[in-house]
Amino acid sequence: MSLETVLPQAVQPETEEMILARQRKAVGRRRRNTWLLRLAIVVAWLGSWELAATLWIDPFFYSKPSRIWDRLAGWFTTGTDFGSIWYQLWVTVEEAVFGFVLGALAGVVLGVLLGRSQYLADVLAPFIKAANAVPRIVLASLFVIWFGLGLASKVATVVVLVFFAVFFNAFTGAREVDRNLIDNARILGAGRLQVLRAIVLPSATSWILSSLHTAFGFALIGAVVGEYAGSKAGIGFLIANSQGTFDSAGIYAAMIIITVVALVAEWGIGHLENRLLRWRPSMSRTTDTAVV
Repeated sequence: MSLETVLPQAVQPETEEMILARQRKAVGRRRRNTWLLRLAIVVAWLGSWELAATLWIDPFFYSKPSRIWDRLAGWFTTGTDFGSIWYQLWVTVEEAVFGFVLGALAGVVLGVLLGRSQYLADVLAPFIKAANAVPRIVLASLFVIWFGLGLASKVATVVVLVFFAVFFNAFTGAREVDRNLIDNARILGAGRLQVLRAIVLPSATSWILSSLHTAFGFALIGAVVGEYAGSKAGIGFLIANSQGTFDSAGIYAAMIIITVVALVAEWGIGHLENRLLRWRPSMSRTTDTAVV
């Protein structure tokens, strides 16, 4: 074959389909390698823990992965000493969801309101800062005294934790709205409610949604802390009982269950955020393209 026939084939430009296919392949390879590395880290961590608990440290205090697995398997097959593990999980999730919804709504409403009213923000600022400085564990104990061992005391604890996480983001989002947009809308005859609905809330949406990721984690923490302070059921109740019986495997098992619930909730909130903010440029796609 002559050089003239080989050279043109070698310098032929790539088509758009070829470039996109190569980028998708590179992104898929990077994602696969990321998950493999994560899996390797988990395996190395659990393996070293199992080995250390077998040879050097006392598994009575530190437990070991095999005992934690046995405890989880027992809970999900035969149940706990206080009933089905699914019931215990439902109690905690119910408390977290109710408190999350109430706390998020209160945080958004008050955050946007104070973000648009400098006078109210100045008046209420010291009270909000003082309330945020109160230790949550103290409030959880007080709520148990006030509202009893049932649902109400746990929801109150969750509301307190979630409210401040959402409030400060909503407040900042309302303050960061472009002033020129508001001025132009008012020149065109828009009222306060129209400006709030058409400009302020859409602009603050990304701030509010980003706070929900952290807020639901706080909701689960609040539910568990409330149950730990005093309850009749729930994952926090199982943790408190495991502590009282020196069952370290039970404590770790309950922690793993809460972690899985938090990861599932994080995925759901992220999916909701992507649907509500489709107008926003996708940073992940931009990053993937830049990496490729």
